[in-house]
Amino acid sequence: MENDANEEICEDDFFIVPCKYEYLDHTADVQLHAWGDTMQEAFEQCALAMFNYMTELERVEVKQVFHVEAQGEDMMGLLYHFLDELLFMFSAEPYLVPRRVKILEFDQENFRIKARAAGEEFQIGKHTQGAEVKAITYSAMQIHDRPEVERPELFVIVDI
Repeated sequence: MENDANEEICEDDFFIVPCKYEYLDHTADVQLHAWGDTMQEAFEQCALAMFNYMTELERVEVKQVFHVEAQGEDMMGLLYHFLDELLFMFSAEPYLVPRRVKILEFDQENFRIKARAAGEEFQIGKHTQGAEVKAITYSAMQIHDRPEVERPELFVIVDI
């Protein structure tokens, strides 16, 4: 995770993308179900689902930009590490909660992601407190990428 205070905030950082996720009940945890027109968009939506579960993203202003990199040994590992890096960004100073997550490089062959997260420091009182996501899990993780049949979809259980 790298804070780039000198990087200009772009107009797209303020735009909240259409919601392409939902929350599914799961015993003692929550399952994120995200989708997109592309696998890249599904990953971005899954990240937003996780953050929106913790606080209302509509209240988040864009004041800072952070860069996140993740890699895995396969697509599930990539998804796990991507979400885990973003969760760390929220859990460590400066406790950044992004309004927007944009993947800049999505390498599905070498399982690498470079992304940009634009938002601000989480502040009690300004931001609502939803459930705390403690960890990402591999439990029942699913990645469906069958473009000829349906849209790319992700299912991820997070420990709350």
